[in-house]
Amino acid sequence: MVGLATAWHLQEYGVEVTVLDRTGVAAGSSWGNAGWLTPGKAIPLADPSLWSYAPRALLDPDAALHVPFRVDAGLWLFLARFASHGTMRAWNRTMAALTPIDKIALDCFDELAAGGVNAWTRKGPFVIGFTEQAHAEGFVREIEGVIRHGQDVPFERLYQPRDLAPQLSEAVAFAYRLDGQRFIEPAPYVEALADAVIARGGKILPGVEARRVGSGRRPTVTLIDGAQMEADSVVIATGAWMPRLARPLGVGVQVQAGRGYSFTVQTEDPARHPVYLPFQRIACTPYQGRFRIAGTMEFRRPDEPLQPRRIEAVINQARTLLTGINFEERQDEWVGSRPVTPDGLPLVGETRAPGVYVAGGHGMWGIVLGPATGKLLAEKVVTGKTDPAIAPFDPLR
Repeated sequence: MVGLATAWHLQEYGVEVTVLDRTGVAAGSSWGNAGWLTPGKAIPLADPSLWSYAPRALLDPDAALHVPFRVDAGLWLFLARFASHGTMRAWNRTMAALTPIDKIALDCFDELAAGGVNAWTRKGPFVIGFTEQAHAEGFVREIEGVIRHGQDVPFERLYQPRDLAPQLSEAVAFAYRLDGQRFIEPAPYVEALADAVIARGGKILPGVEARRVGSGRRPTVTLIDGAQMEADSVVIATGAWMPRLARPLGVGVQVQAGRGYSFTVQTEDPARHPVYLPFQRIACTPYQGRFRIAGTMEFRRPDEPLQPRRIEAVINQARTLLTGINFEERQDEWVGSRPVTPDGLPLVGETRAPGVYVAGGHGMWGIVLGPATGKLLAEKVVTGKTDPAIAPFDPLR
């Protein structure tokens, strides 16, 4: 999403673009995510609840947070830095930095639609469910914090949640309705964005992987096979794999793969609205006639294989809260590596190599913030101007 949105917006300036894609369009985290366009939930991942939740989660095999016990100095350094941002002061600082781009995120999807991207975005409502009122306190505190920072996020108590989401079981006794947000089917949407880039004269080269990006008279991309390509500008938008190319260019902020899992199931009643179970960290979305169930924040290396135990953990958490679902008839089991930074801010801007830029590090919010990121970075590439909305995302910070 991030790379293609940047390419599309560069085309708005008349720039000729070529996209090098290691795997193919809508692979990685742009495929199996929940497809939520929820700027009202694009918030810092670390908050004060981390200090009480994380120790319990590390001892609970079914918890959403999972960290393998292994010798990995880089991982434990990342976790220490991430935890240091688990304060209210840090949360407010990060939320203030995210709010400007959050506020334009949905408008940027409308701009893509007006410009010929043939894919829909759909309004909620989102149904937020809890087994008891006490479990809702953290969610309410987050939404109130987002509103305090300037976003309009309508939410209200929902007394008949099964009218909107019959997939919720009777165990869900307390619920909210969240409005002002949207959702998409992520893979079809990203494929439509790629089609639009191609229709406007862009090139997309699948199965092409960069080994190194350098700068001299012009930026140069060296491919795995040794071939080289020159360009006026290069944008590195490789998600959790960004450090391989960006670290030699002065981007020292850690990017850790925070891997999410998902699968789809059939439901007895048609799924019409997204469902969120915050206490269990489970997000559900209608997807091509089925119901996509997503969850887990697993800190592993981005290329590691899918861990079936994490799928089981999501099912174990969801089984009593969802009804009319046969969890044994799953399809589309998936793991994707979301790029998480310690301070919760993306990396968007120019590296120390002139003409070489990065766009990534959005954590769980790359889908919703992708078009806005592409728009503002394209402006930076072409005009040299840094919009205030991306100034806090300086990759050299």
